[in-house]
Amino acid sequence: MRLTTTLAAAAIAVSGVAAHAGGVAPPVMEPPVVVAEPEPAGSSISPTYVILGVLAALLIAAAVNASDD
Repeated sequence: MRLTTTLAAAAIAVSGVAAHAGGVAPPVMEPPVVVAEPEPAGSSISPTYVILGVLAALLIAAAVNASDD
């Protein structure tokens, strides 16, 4: 009788642990890992400097043509 009581207690203990192994908390789903692609490198010269350079070249060309007359 002692052996059957021990076996019954062990079976109850094992089944109780297995039933509560997962817990009652909702499962936590981790967000997927997203790898960000690097942005392409921009130009090292600002477009403002290009416009100013072209404007200066036009003014110099106009000044050279005006002095030839």
